[in-house]
Amino acid sequence: MNDKTAKIVYWIATGLVALVYLGGAIFYTVAHEAVVEMYTGLLNYPAYLVWPLVVLKIIGAVVLLWRPSTFLSDWVYASMFWHLLLAASAHIGAGDPGWPPAVVAWVLLIISFMLQNRVRAKKSPYDLGAAE
Repeated sequence: MNDKTAKIVYWIATGLVALVYLGGAIFYTVAHEAVVEMYTGLLNYPAYLVWPLVVLKIIGAVVLLWRPSTFLSDWVYASMFWHLLLAASAHIGAGDPGWPPAVVAWVLLIISFMLQNRVRAKKSPYDLGAAE
C-alpha cells in the first residue's frame, strides 16, 4: 500500500471510529432513559455507567482525531480496543442483535492503529505497521 492510500484508509477508519464514539455519546444523552433501560434490563449493568461513558466517548474521539500526545492516544486506542471487544461480547452474551457495529468499529480501530505511524507526524512507540 502506498503512502497516499495509507493516508486515505487511515483517515477513513479513524474518522468512522470517532463518529461511532461521538454518535454513541449523543445517543446516550438524547435517549438517556432508553439507554439506562438497556443497560440495567438487557445487559445487567448499573445505570451509573452511562454518564461516565458519555464523557469518555467524547474525550476518546477528540483525542483520537487530535492526538495531543502519543502517550494519550495510545491509551485511547487501548481503551477503545477493550471497550469495543467487551461491548460486542456483552451484546452477544445477552442475545441482543446490536453487536455488529461494535465489531465493525473494532476492526476499523485496529486498521487505524496499524496505520497511525505512516500518517501522523507524532509517532507512537508501538508501531505494528512496521512489519509490512
